[in-house]
Amino acid sequence: MAQTPTIIRHLIAGRARPEPIEQALHSFHMFIRSQVVGSVLLLVCAIIALIWANSPFAHVYHDLWGTVLSITIGEETLALTLHQWVNEGLMMSFFLLVGLEIKQQVLVGELSTPRQALLPVSAALGGMIVPAAIFAAFNFGTDGIAGWGIPMSTDIAFALGILALLGKRIPLSLKVFLAALAIADDLGAIFVIAVFYTEQIVVLGLVIAFVFWFVMLVMSRLGIYTPFIYFVLSIGVWFGFAASGIHATIGGVLVALVIPAHSLIDPDRFLDLLYDKLPRLEAGDHHGRELLSEHDKAKAVIEIEEAIHDVEPPLVQLEHNLQPWVTFVVMPVFALSNAGVTLSGNIIETITHPVSLGIIFGLLVGKQVGITLFAYLMVRFKLCELPKGLTWRHIHGASLLAGIGFTVSLFVTELAYVTDHHTADIAKVGILLASFIAGVAGFYILKGVAPVEN
Repeated sequence: MAQTPTIIRHLIAGRARPEPIEQALHSFHMFIRSQVVGSVLLLVCAIIALIWANSPFAHVYHDLWGTVLSITIGEETLALTLHQWVNEGLMMSFFLLVGLEIKQQVLVGELSTPRQALLPVSAALGGMIVPAAIFAAFNFGTDGIAGWGIPMSTDIAFALGILALLGKRIPLSLKVFLAALAIADDLGAIFVIAVFYTEQIVVLGLVIAFVFWFVMLVMSRLGIYTPFIYFVLSIGVWFGFAASGIHATIGGVLVALVIPAHSLIDPDRFLDLLYDKLPRLEAGDHHGRELLSEHDKAKAVIEIEEAIHDVEPPLVQLEHNLQPWVTFVVMPVFALSNAGVTLSGNIIETITHPVSLGIIFGLLVGKQVGITLFAYLMVRFKLCELPKGLTWRHIHGASLLAGIGFTVSLFVTELAYVTDHHTADIAKVGILLASFIAGVAGFYILKGVAPVEN
């Protein structure tokens, strides 16, 4: 089989599907690489937005994102500003990707068993409760209390990007721990957004969303997966949530839950097909135009291509296709739209405002205390143990990196202070400052840890 691609030869030789843990590790490594590149692009776009919003062309920035775009269907018109389309439309794909990663981790990853999940989930819980409590302490009895959910989240792109800068000094187990923690953190943030940042619910809209979602669920159970049909149905889910009053991005997570996680054809049938078709390709001379003249070989290639497509679970396919779109389009546009804070007036007053202080102390102190304390308690009471190769200094450094709350923190800010733009800008200053300090401090804490063998 000299001409057979290596991966196919291995599949035929083993006649066995890859272990779930191998699939999870491969997906995790791909996830890490894309997030690292994405974090750099995200940072650049945030800096551009900040400079632009404080330049002589600031009016262009605000006019651009304030442009109203509308869609009319019959007598119904949906009119949103460009800023709102980004936050409520494009961001659904971000939450869809988050939902796919959560589902994969629950099925075959670090959250697949209670014992595996206990440490990162407990740490994430501490990293949400303590920061929220600190923010509430600073803003109790004021209108600013609405932002208590802002310091609860972790930006996984920036956190993993900084870990990547440390190279082999950092054990893989720490990257897996931080990724699992951030994913559990995202799940908590999604719950908070759905429950606490929804003012009123329009039942009809919710019914529409769940009708479209139920159709997707039935299709998934029947093993039917046509990307275009799922895309159209997901728009129906988005529209229903948008009409219901619950933030439409929650629909992204629900859509992820019904994406099939199993192969559409049996892996053994896939290997049998390869056994049958590959001999046709190996026969005769091989040259670039052979498939144009030999119909049987061309047909065999098409059938193998279709089989490879069907043997890869739709969940993996969608995650693979969605990752570049979210990393290189959605998140940079989100950063451009949301990081443009106007730094007017006394910057010291802005930083020392209760909202800003609540966020800064919540992200910098609350994350460290909450994550490290809850993780320590789980290990101390022997409910779980530290992953191989990790020390408490690793956990402490990771807790600092978890204080980078850029993406979801900005997102929650828009929901908390939807009509109070001044307070929203104050909150964004706190997020940007705290995230920068957390990233630098976490980097130097982990840089001082002795390298370990992965």
